[in-house]
Amino acid sequence: MNAPRAPASRYSLMRRQLTHAGAGLGIAMLLGACANGDFGRVRPSLVSDDIHAWVGRQAARDAGRTASTFPLTDDERQLRDLAFPLIEPPYDRGRWDSVLLEWGITRTREVEWPAYDRTTYGKHLLARAYRSPAARYAQLTDDIRNDVVRIAPFVSTAQRVLDMDAKRDKSMSYVSGISAGEIANAKRRIAENALVVDWVRHSLRDRVAAYQYALERCVIETPFPSAAEADAVLNQLRQQIAAARLAFVMPPRSIAVAAG
Repeated sequence: MNAPRAPASRYSLMRRQLTHAGAGLGIAMLLGACANGDFGRVRPSLVSDDIHAWVGRQAARDAGRTASTFPLTDDERQLRDLAFPLIEPPYDRGRWDSVLLEWGITRTREVEWPAYDRTTYGKHLLARAYRSPAARYAQLTDDIRNDVVRIAPFVSTAQRVLDMDAKRDKSMSYVSGISAGEIANAKRRIAENALVVDWVRHSLRDRVAAYQYALERCVIETPFPSAAEADAVLNQLRQQIAAARLAFVMPPRSIAVAAG
């Protein structure tokens, strides 16, 4: 029979606590070091090629469909990379777990995004303490402008992906010996790509409403001349979205709703 274990000494308990605290600090420092790229995104040298592959899988799941198991093409991978900052809530940038969020590890956040609340961004912006209203308006203007410059690269990539998917769909009729599994996977990928584009389309609409709500609340609480600049940039965002809507050539609905 083993002798009862002696209670841990105060020293050993303290050492254990310090070890855990040090580990937590180390993780926090690592996460902070990773998220120091442009616009608060992860540095390219620290990410894998498929860091945002989960965006397509999530889009398929939200639509009640099955994601394709085919590997991503370069353009499909870029589509997901460019989609992420346009579906990520602006107020989540700079969160302590932003690196985990970028990798799609914090799955609960993904589920929340489709149900977008237009008041949330404004509440975060107004709840944050600023020494001057100018800083709050500057934050709002920067967030809107960041979205403005992100749209064109996404649209260009989306056009290439959707165009290639239309060609892929037509080519399946001429491929010899193609299996039912290959056809299903191809159609799933075509649908998955279309759903990613549609996710961004809806996200941009929601973001405009959120920025408008935030600007109106700022004007009510802390009127400031900078409101005019924020409003002008918001109009630029609306124009970019309108142009993008015209640029998209979505695949036939029969492809977009391919069997899951």
